[in-house]
Amino acid sequence: MTRLSHLTLRNFLIALHDLLATAAALFVAFYLRFEGGEGFYDRLPLLLQILPYFLAFSVVVFFVFNLTTTKWRFISLPDALNIIRVASVLTVALLVLDYIFVAPNVRGAFFLGKVTIVLYWFLEISFLSALRMAYRYFRYTRVRRHARTDDAAPTLLIGRAADAEVLLRGIESGAIKRIWPVGVLSPSSSDRGQLIRNVPVLGGIDDVEDVIADFAKRNKPIARLVMTPSAFEQEAHPEAILMRARKLGVIVNRMPSLESGDTPRLTAVAVEDLLLRPSETIDYARLEALIRGKAVIVTGGGGSIGSEICERVVAFGAARLLIVENSEPALYAVTEALTAQGTAAEIEGRIADIRDRERIMRLMAEFKPDIVFHAAALKHVPILERDWSEGVKTNIFGSINVADAAHAAGAEAMVMISTDKAIEPVSMLGLTKRFAEMYCQALDHDLAAGSDGAKPPMRLISVRFGNVLASNGSVVPKFKAQIEAGGPVTVTHPDMVRYFMTIREACDLVITAATHALGTARPDVSVYVLNMGQPVKIVDLAERMIRLSGLQPGYDIEIVFTGMRPGERLHEILFASEEPTREIGVAGIMAAQPNEPPMQTLRKWIAALEQAIARDDRATIRTILKDAVPEFGSTAA
Repeated sequence: MTRLSHLTLRNFLIALHDLLATAAALFVAFYLRFEGGEGFYDRLPLLLQILPYFLAFSVVVFFVFNLTTTKWRFISLPDALNIIRVASVLTVALLVLDYIFVAPNVRGAFFLGKVTIVLYWFLEISFLSALRMAYRYFRYTRVRRHARTDDAAPTLLIGRAADAEVLLRGIESGAIKRIWPVGVLSPSSSDRGQLIRNVPVLGGIDDVEDVIADFAKRNKPIARLVMTPSAFEQEAHPEAILMRARKLGVIVNRMPSLESGDTPRLTAVAVEDLLLRPSETIDYARLEALIRGKAVIVTGGGGSIGSEICERVVAFGAARLLIVENSEPALYAVTEALTAQGTAAEIEGRIADIRDRERIMRLMAEFKPDIVFHAAALKHVPILERDWSEGVKTNIFGSINVADAAHAAGAEAMVMISTDKAIEPVSMLGLTKRFAEMYCQALDHDLAAGSDGAKPPMRLISVRFGNVLASNGSVVPKFKAQIEAGGPVTVTHPDMVRYFMTIREACDLVITAATHALGTARPDVSVYVLNMGQPVKIVDLAERMIRLSGLQPGYDIEIVFTGMRPGERLHEILFASEEPTREIGVAGIMAAQPNEPPMQTLRKWIAALEQAIARDDRATIRTILKDAVPEFGSTAA
């Protein structure tokens, strides 16, 4: 009934075309079989009696096989298969009509006959397809004509055939404008010498200089290279492509991966694209099943992680979203960006500080969230080493406020964004985050133990991960700014190593962890750790970024070692020695066995911390936190 209610005049016109095509196919098959004799005119009255019933049946078949609702502009192989299925069903219907109903009951002999029915099958496919294919070809040629004439830049596509084909479809549909593909360079030898949607594969990636030089000789200079996702694989040597393009003076763009639902579009190539290990495969249907129709709160929603979580939950179909942020410019920016997307979700932004317990309790009670993502935190290591009490107020007491408010408001889950620095911490950031993890673990344990089984108890989980590319305060934008300023690029230590992943992948895996925690069988883990892949040496990263800027490390741009900062260590770790790891069967995520003191003990520490902060007693603060997290400082570099 829902499909019927959405039918438009266009759908009825398509159905009318298909009816006329079906009637024509039947009459033509009938005429070809019986022409030249009296048989055609003798049989015609009965055919006219049968025709209305057959056409009425055919309308139902068209609708069942989606012929009336398929857009002709994008007709493709699945639509052609649907046409064959429709023709086959109608042919079988004619066979049944002739052999079972007409032959024994009306004429005493076959009316249509096998030859007529076989002819009809071929003609039905032809007549249903002809106008559709003609319209598809008309739109295809018109788009290509506009793409070629509207100041389109002659473009080489870099990547395998499958990626190039997606990009070419985007050009043909009009989604990607102002470029004209003249050839493809593929890392796959099996693609060489082939045509992809009428665009030739001109060679391998190493042939880029020769191909560009050849087009220049023919007065058809290449103005742009477009790198598809497969061009960023390690074996394709993406750095070499960019370096060559710089020397040749050619603009380089990239097409993002479409796995996460992005529409085809071109963006600038960023250094982050070259730092990625292969991304984990994300089950987007699973994430949509968790988020769709839910009311979601994101604290710290104006930050780099928080704003991406906001964008993802909206993309996955959240009904309502409340963004809690204490920075007015950040809140304005994220709400404006989400509103501009034209989403159906109700988006609301509120200025609030998670330290203000009454304010947070009141906001959550009014909004009644299903899921809370807690991304608000102070997380700059050297600053928190200096201002201990502020880190405790936000990262510990703020997290306690959010957890308690989410529970009081009846939320299904709270997901706290944690950090790999919480593992055997050597910094106040790691220490405060570890304490917040312990509180969430203890509350999660107590809620499970006190559940009466009538309603699943609220889940409280923490998700740890390392550095996020291009996030606020991360090393990549810092290095970019230093290179643009002419150097020097500052690195703390030549052996400093860190893990990196993209904001999009990190946030999708955070939501994936929530789907595991809220599974039908409640898992006995509440701390999840994202698989960060292979660590990256920071000095290598700096040298790579300098080279990608067309400069030479140590010659054009100096690298200066400034010494390790307070709270830093050379190598990050993913699990504490006393936290047994567990595989949970979800790609990209591992879990740590619960390892928290009882809530009663935690509350004593919390009360003591409140008093010490009120007196600004740093020594007592340190003593309490050291008592709560004995491993603090044990692995300091």
